[in-house]
Amino acid sequence: MGKNKINQLSLSHHFIINQIKTMQYKVPVMSDLVAEGKTPDVIFWVGCAGSFDQRAQRVTIAFTKILNQLNINFAVLGTEEACTGDPARRAGNEFVFQMLAQQNIATMNTYGVKKIITTCPHCFNTIKNEYPALGGNYEVLHHSTYLQGLINDGKLKVEGGAFKGKRITYHDSCYLGRANEIYEAPRSVIEALDADLIEINKCRTTGLCCGAGGGQMFKEDEPGNKRINVERTEQLIEVYPDVIAVACPFCNTMITDGVKGENKQDDVKVLDIAELVAQANSY
Repeated sequence: MGKNKINQLSLSHHFIINQIKTMQYKVPVMSDLVAEGKTPDVIFWVGCAGSFDQRAQRVTIAFTKILNQLNINFAVLGTEEACTGDPARRAGNEFVFQMLAQQNIATMNTYGVKKIITTCPHCFNTIKNEYPALGGNYEVLHHSTYLQGLINDGKLKVEGGAFKGKRITYHDSCYLGRANEIYEAPRSVIEALDADLIEINKCRTTGLCCGAGGGQMFKEDEPGNKRINVERTEQLIEVYPDVIAVACPFCNTMITDGVKGENKQDDVKVLDIAELVAQANSY
């Protein structure tokens, strides 16, 4: 990843922050808070997808709305946040990973960052499990776990609403599930919606990848009879869901494409956990 690409990503962070601000929601930037002598409780790590991808931007906005509604003392790094380096490392470019990781760690350590929330399992896994070896030691939570905690503590109430009684099935992200054994948190959030959580046969430890992980998102298809995301989508729509819930921007893209490929986009919605909560509460 060259310098121009990194600058483009920084500009995209600036764009999404301004976009949310126009909706009259607070998006505190870490550098601004420090200049005012303030310290946030948590850092919301937006990620490249959450900043640059138009579909994932809607998840960023939904999660920011939730944080605002609950008066969470949070901040983003803004243009000081670079890619975690996950795609580079998975694709075999260790040099670029090290460069990006060390840049992010230096920024966060300078600010004394302690706690980070991500909406991307790839960012979550990299910062939580791989940054410590480079001097980046933080408490890192995926947003599904964070939302579950808020619900359990009674700070977030999502009973009823738009998804009451709806058939919702959940697709396990590889980096959230099998890599970090987080299976119940997103399901607990779905169940709090008073929805009918419908499990498919291949879920949890036997779940199938959406086809995007390990850098596959950025390369051409390999020879085969069927794309992985099509296979996974077929498994998900077998239970006739109203909604396929996801908790990863990569999964969101791949499953959405699969649903469109099956001509089910008018019948089945693909929504992130944060979007479910925000829409249920009309945020």
